[in-house]
Amino acid sequence: MSETQAPAPTSKLTPGLKGIKTIEDFDLKEKRVFIRVDFNVPQDKNGAITDDTRIRAAIPTIKYAMEKGAKIVLASHLGRPESRDDKQYSMEPVAARLGEILKADVMLIDDPTSDAPKGLLPGLRPNQLIMLENLRYEKGETKNSREFALQMAAYTDIYINDAFGASHRAHASIEALPQVVSNKGIGFLIKKEIEMLDVLLHEPKTPYMVILGGAKVSDKIPVIEAMIDKVDQFFVGGAMAYTFLQANNVAVGNSRVEKDKVSFAKEMIKRIEARGKKILLPIDHVIANDFLAPSKIETTNDATIPAGMMGLDIGPKTRELYRKELQKAKTVFWNGPMGVFERPEFAKGSFGVAETLSQLTEALTIVGGGDSAAAAEASGYAGQMSHISTGGGASLEYLQGDKLPGLEVLRNLRPSVQPTL
Repeated sequence: MSETQAPAPTSKLTPGLKGIKTIEDFDLKEKRVFIRVDFNVPQDKNGAITDDTRIRAAIPTIKYAMEKGAKIVLASHLGRPESRDDKQYSMEPVAARLGEILKADVMLIDDPTSDAPKGLLPGLRPNQLIMLENLRYEKGETKNSREFALQMAAYTDIYINDAFGASHRAHASIEALPQVVSNKGIGFLIKKEIEMLDVLLHEPKTPYMVILGGAKVSDKIPVIEAMIDKVDQFFVGGAMAYTFLQANNVAVGNSRVEKDKVSFAKEMIKRIEARGKKILLPIDHVIANDFLAPSKIETTNDATIPAGMMGLDIGPKTRELYRKELQKAKTVFWNGPMGVFERPEFAKGSFGVAETLSQLTEALTIVGGGDSAAAAEASGYAGQMSHISTGGGASLEYLQGDKLPGLEVLRNLRPSVQPTL
């Protein structure tokens, strides 16, 4: 199926989608459909989009709505602007890129509280759609303002959330707006995200292996706690590995260590092993004397990092160890890079993991968004994995059992109030 084709309708919903309608449950013809997307894409210093993955991920939902004759309003945030004066956060380049992908006319509306959307929607032609300017230009967005939500509801017949990466935020376009719109549901992107994550939560095939990396142990504590009884084997890399190694009394030189989490790491190692499960830590490293301007880059012979040096990637022995162990997996979840993958000299660990996952043709391989998704994309192997999540924080919060505001508000657990407009 191409990225611009809508998936075929399915009736089975996973536990996380219980009570939530999908875009396929509505008659969209001539309806004003507000689609909350996550177009928070990376840009260079000149404003050019450097990765349009999130835009492309929303294409099936947008195309489906267009084909069903909807009058579409798209809305997203971009970055963290302080005010409208922060022009580098304008949605203009995003609208242009979307127009290129869809071969459609995307009209950018500067003020979502104005009469412009309501006035333009009735006359939209089939190849035209509206995009609102950066929602975070409006103070009411991050304050979850009901007043702002009512202004957007004035031109909304059906609300569709397809912004998984923003669904853990209680913001106006995520929570307040669907509270005041009767007809509401999710798009294909969120549906797939939850279906995939529900497999990890409820029915992972074993051996089930989890690869954790990134900078901080503290970011991963809740998800480790939630997964400890389900996962057969943990693999640790990235800067968080040095905290675990120090917990094992291994010298890590000048590597980044969360000193207040060493005792947690020690306890976690014991708890995992007491359950008859495995936790693998790096057995060698790529190290340097400085992070910003290294004049000396070496590979260690073992897990020890000498004084004055810092670990910035897993080494070749670790890559091979992880590759061999991962080949046994039937389910893999990867969250967090193995090193500073943005720099070629420290990218081999993350790219090696990505290559290994791409070869597991009999396994479900899910990459949990954020930096690990960026590493997978940069490696060139992302297309050969089962699923690359668009939501880093949202993915982790969902897997650790937290309720996402953007999903909970759609369950129709309480009567919606359609405003009088």
